[in-house]
Amino acid sequence: MINTFVGNLGHMATILAFVSAVLTAFSYYKYYQANELDKANWRNFSRVMFYIHSVASVTVAISLFEIIYNHRFEYFYAYSHSSSALPVHYMISSFWEGQEGAFILWIFWNVVLGLVVIHTNKAWEGPVMIVFALVQAFLVSMILGVVIGDLKIGSSPFILLRDAVSAPIFQINPDFVPEDGTGLNPLLQNIWMVIHPPTLFLGYASTLVPFAFLMAGLATKRYAEWIRPALPWAIFSAMILGMGIIMGAYWAYVTLNFGGYWNWDPVENAVYVPWLILVAGIHTMITYKKSATALKTSIVLVISSFILVLYATFLVRSGVLGDSSVHSFTDLGLSGQLLIYMLFFLAMAIFLAVRSWKHIPSSEREASVYSREFWIFIGATTLGLMAFQVILPTSIPVWNAIVESFGGISNMAPPADQVGFYTKFQLWFAVVLALLTAVGQFFWWKKMDAKTLKETLVTPYVISVLLSAGIIVLGKVYNVSYMVVVMAGTFTIVANATILSKLLKKSTFKLAGGSLAHIGLGMILIGVMFSSGYSQVISQNLSGLTYRNDFEDEVNKEHALLWINKPTQIKEYTAIYRGRQKKVVGVPGLVYAKLLKPTEQVNQAIALADIVVNGKTYHREGEFVDIVLEENDYFKIDYYQEDEFKFSLSPMAQYNSSMGLLSSPDSRRFLDKDLYTFVSVISDLEDPEWREDETYEVSPGELVHISDMVTKLESADVVTELDGMQLFDGDVAVKARLVVQDYDVEKVLEPIFIIRNNQVGRIPVIDDELGVKVELTNIIPEENKFIFTVNRTQKDYVVLKAMIKPQINILWAGTIIMLIGFCVAIYRRYDEFSKMRDKGVE
Repeated sequence: MINTFVGNLGHMATILAFVSAVLTAFSYYKYYQANELDKANWRNFSRVMFYIHSVASVTVAISLFEIIYNHRFEYFYAYSHSSSALPVHYMISSFWEGQEGAFILWIFWNVVLGLVVIHTNKAWEGPVMIVFALVQAFLVSMILGVVIGDLKIGSSPFILLRDAVSAPIFQINPDFVPEDGTGLNPLLQNIWMVIHPPTLFLGYASTLVPFAFLMAGLATKRYAEWIRPALPWAIFSAMILGMGIIMGAYWAYVTLNFGGYWNWDPVENAVYVPWLILVAGIHTMITYKKSATALKTSIVLVISSFILVLYATFLVRSGVLGDSSVHSFTDLGLSGQLLIYMLFFLAMAIFLAVRSWKHIPSSEREASVYSREFWIFIGATTLGLMAFQVILPTSIPVWNAIVESFGGISNMAPPADQVGFYTKFQLWFAVVLALLTAVGQFFWWKKMDAKTLKETLVTPYVISVLLSAGIIVLGKVYNVSYMVVVMAGTFTIVANATILSKLLKKSTFKLAGGSLAHIGLGMILIGVMFSSGYSQVISQNLSGLTYRNDFEDEVNKEHALLWINKPTQIKEYTAIYRGRQKKVVGVPGLVYAKLLKPTEQVNQAIALADIVVNGKTYHREGEFVDIVLEENDYFKIDYYQEDEFKFSLSPMAQYNSSMGLLSSPDSRRFLDKDLYTFVSVISDLEDPEWREDETYEVSPGELVHISDMVTKLESADVVTELDGMQLFDGDVAVKARLVVQDYDVEKVLEPIFIIRNNQVGRIPVIDDELGVKVELTNIIPEENKFIFTVNRTQKDYVVLKAMIKPQINILWAGTIIMLIGFCVAIYRRYDEFSKMRDKGVE
């Protein structure tokens, strides 16, 4: 039965959100222009309109999630992005997998931020909220789904499947509802994709706040006053956007199998660039607060950061990157709207900036080499060059599209080796940046001249040289470029730690934000250098054999073939593949798949034996158990050193009909490294190729070799009961017990021979792991012989890649310290702003 109510509710709420956003912008404009007598009324009306907009926006989000949560597959969005097999946290991920859901998430965060601005900064409320409301109107228009003639405005997430897909079934039965949806992209079935997108979109949304304060300042001729209220928001935005980038990198590390955390994908670049510009803007804003310089530079950078966020949205969601990025969305016909959205605010910003340019205060004083302003300018310039070097090649598909739209032909192509291309530039930019943060911090806290600078830097320099030498020797860093990276990273850590220690002695912790963030930068630089530059593949193919001719050379050379239960040497480890596992609801860890018998129900199985973990029984034999995403298999790999068990890893893989084998890694964390593993090839247990019959004639107690495995017929007894089968009077059932020794694992196979009404029946045993099917085909009582027919196929196996990622924990620790530094800086700047606001200055 089709439920149209929730879709109609969501669509009506969308229209209300759009109309109320437009009315909010208009009423705040009237509030800004009103005289003192009318201001209170217009302010109250404007707030009511924004509250209505907020309620409508939240209703849109709730309606869409209700559709997903209750598996209403009559709606195209739920059918396309969800399935009944998904647990709740992955339903949340499916909410923003599609473009419409992502826009709703963005709208929601803007609502939250708008409410905070209204209730924390009344002096700027009117002009700031005009910008907020206009942005909301554009965002909501992206999900309107209104068609006027040939004009389509937005793509609605509340459209019914029958209206989106032309299929014969809807002509026969218009009320047809699919039993299930197509599901969530397997690569997004990770807990980090529940956290990463909301964080990233909060970062996107928060760039609006400093931009709105800037636009308000230019419009109201308060050319410099906007800095104080905007600065804490700018730092907050950089912190959240940076956190989103880091989460995305960590998701890539734990989910994708390219062996890293940053691949310079165009979509990654589109987020990275505005963050660089925003960080540069923060530093110039702080400089202006200190010395009344760099105001115009701050204006340009704040405008650029917001426009670049819109440009990133255009790149990702217009479909222009469809051939160059694995992250980009297909075009839903929104590219024109996205372009108008970006150009509207770009034009508005340019108009206000140009109109105000000659009135914007600037310092005519020339910056000395020994001034903090000079070093901040060099740092901001470096960040700008970093951003420019990334965004230019990333935009090549846009340039090609522009040329082709005018009838031309462009043969420009993005870099083939994007990792090598971007890294060779960004690495040296980062080195320069690290050195600038080391030296610049000393200029920030005291007046400098040549003599003072020399005296100040000598101690951190000597310490950093000694530490660098130790790191280079112990880490065996023989590459000259990497030596420079180590020295730059160490120097910025030591220099900023020196400043930090002095600040903590003389002042309060809230002044330590910059030093902490810069220490984090140095650690990130060193961590990236070691984990990427000295990553080592240890799963070499030592057999000299080619696994398959159609495999890439890299697979045949740098992957190890692990047959089940067979020890395989992987550098200093002996690795043993132990079989496939599943995640079971309510059971800690993983459960062997061989203990679970699938049922016809999705994500449900029957326990074939008691499921016991750490002495506690979670399920009894025969009970139904719920599996977490039954399509996912976890391949247990035990690692030994000198015959002593060390640890187990369970990388995940699933075969997807449209995407092929999807594999996610598992890592063993050490203090100084990660052992990073993933499977690239798995055996096909669904459709095995059985070889010809092999016959064995065996007596009880006799040993034979089946598939090179020592097998003993322990017994063959007449039984009166069989699991899953009823025996009648006159039936004779014989169960053989074959014990198979597969390396260090002993397995029992029990084929059954039945005589009923002079007819012979056989129940074979199939062991997928061993790759054998055994059937008791005949009994020769007078000779006490039992005849078995054996079919063989390939044993279960995986082809595994294992890498050592040295010192990667330095990278993750550096990101955490950097974020802590941002948080401290936010607290400091907001504390300054709130004190001025309470005095009535703001």
